[in-house]
Amino acid sequence: MSSCVITPGPYRATKLWNEVTRLFRAGMPVRKHRQNFRNHASCFTASAAADWLHQLLCGNSNFGPDVTRQQTVQLLKKFLKNHVIEDVKGRWGTEELEDNNALYRFPSTSPLKPIPCPAPSSSSNSIKKRPSLRDRDGFFKFRAGRKPEKENLDRENRPTARRQLTEEDERDLWRDVTLTHLQRILGLPSLSGVLDPRHINPQNIIHNMTKVTKHGVVTLDDKTNDLPHWVVSAMKSLANWPKYDSAQPSYPGFERDVFRTVSDYFYSLPQPLLTYELYELFINVLGVLQPQCERVAVEALQLCTLLLPPAARRKLQLLMRMASRIIQNVDMPRLHPAVGTRTLMVHTFSSCILGSPEECDLDELLATRLVSFLMDHQQSVLSVPGYLLDAITAHIQYLHAGDEACPPVPVYAFCRQISGAEFEQQKLESSQRAMEELLEILLSDPSMSERDRNKKLRKFQKQYPDIYRRRFPSENKPKIKPPLLAIRSTSARWLH
Repeated sequence: MSSCVITPGPYRATKLWNEVTRLFRAGMPVRKHRQNFRNHASCFTASAAADWLHQLLCGNSNFGPDVTRQQTVQLLKKFLKNHVIEDVKGRWGTEELEDNNALYRFPSTSPLKPIPCPAPSSSSNSIKKRPSLRDRDGFFKFRAGRKPEKENLDRENRPTARRQLTEEDERDLWRDVTLTHLQRILGLPSLSGVLDPRHINPQNIIHNMTKVTKHGVVTLDDKTNDLPHWVVSAMKSLANWPKYDSAQPSYPGFERDVFRTVSDYFYSLPQPLLTYELYELFINVLGVLQPQCERVAVEALQLCTLLLPPAARRKLQLLMRMASRIIQNVDMPRLHPAVGTRTLMVHTFSSCILGSPEECDLDELLATRLVSFLMDHQQSVLSVPGYLLDAITAHIQYLHAGDEACPPVPVYAFCRQISGAEFEQQKLESSQRAMEELLEILLSDPSMSERDRNKKLRKFQKQYPDIYRRRFPSENKPKIKPPLLAIRSTSARWLH
């Protein structure tokens, strides 16, 4: 039974649902069971299904090891609701599934969800390619009015002038360059079906990249959108436990009450921090969360989080910083009697961070994986990408200066997603190239004495014989000592 990585693209959540459904139907063991004095063929218990499906999800690269058994049971309930499975009496939809020995089976009909056909390019919901600033008619230059008798003048000698760069032009540049980079990172020919341009506010990108503290946290112009003071105080208390406030209560379980206060606030927000509008975009970023593509995933999430409203980005930054500090704090008491601190953080805040406006079948599983990655890389993901900020500001300065040799809008190429075998091969090749360069340095360093050089070369030959052999192939031939030649010559004469 083979599984595949669902790459980024439109309707990724639906494709993931179909993939899990296919694997479950193809691999879940079924057999005959006896219940209530009756034999039921080709069925399985809910507990056995939870065991098998949980193992499948934890080992699947689309979901990962953070999936819990409780989440697996929730997915089985959705399978029953969507008629992926039914009980042995043929009931589904309104029935309740528990982690017990109740019997279920697969229906004969296909449970796969249809993939919607992509909208035609003329649809108002499709994302059309925006013309770049250089392509817009008259953006850099406009022709002065000219008389008919001068139409044959050489255009290169005609005086020209540049149109002034407006604030709207600058905002469009911030948006277009950011989205171009994001599209290249995800490896998509277009962001159509992944991101609705109506939900992109260029001012959010500018604010998130330019109005930050020295620690990289977004500052807000309107303080009414900020976290309440009592929530910030509770988060600081947990992040710096137990050193934040010497006057804080010390009764047993106080830290659990503070944690519950923080979680209740984030659950009370009207929508997740990554917003409903950007849900499909973040679901697609999960396609690059592979071990060999960690840097690419960080860069993709960097750009995606720049699209958030500043208030949501600030809340996400503070929440992830708090969670990361709590996980690393060995002095923090257990916040749950039966669940580890890291698992508790991931599963408590996953639905507060990512979710769709309509309940999605895989929301919980997908959010868990994304939040786990965010917690591990929050400092990099939620920082301002310096390369992008420098490139955009430099380009705007060129445009304002009216330089005739204005550079094109900067576009960077990013690593494509590779397999684990390719990653290991590239790692080996990179290390070998480094050793080859070291060997050349040993051979050409003028400040090194011959004695030291020979000593290091012998050591290099012993540790890296293959690289040394490629550099000095003539030394690989076996040398025959002269006495051996003399003996061989004498033996030959004696035979004659």
